Amino acid sequence: MELTSENFEKEAKQSDIPVIVDFFADWCPPCKMLAPVFEETSKGYGGKVKFVKVNVDQNKDLADEFEVRSIPTLIILKGGKEVERMMGFMPKDQLKAKIDKAI
Repeated sequence: MELTSENFEKEAKQSDIPVIVDFFADWCPPCKMLAPVFEETSKGYGGKVKFVKVNVDQNKDLADEFEVRSIPTLIILKGGKEVERMMGFMPKDQLKAKIDKAI
């Protein structure tokens, strides 16, 4: 699910389950490498974690709000608050371990 400034509050900050947000850009090679890993990892959480994406070029206000300075940046939100931040590409096992630790 791709979020925008219009639906971020409802879908991410007010979510009843933890949310992992992938801040990305279409022109970013590491973002393109992470995309299939992010999607594949999301399949293993079946409703326990919400996986969403935010295009930083189209939603600069969200990137600014979360002080995203490099991409890809993954932020895990629980109860609308940041509990974990990861930057750069990572393999599925590493991503899954970070998510499991944070939730």
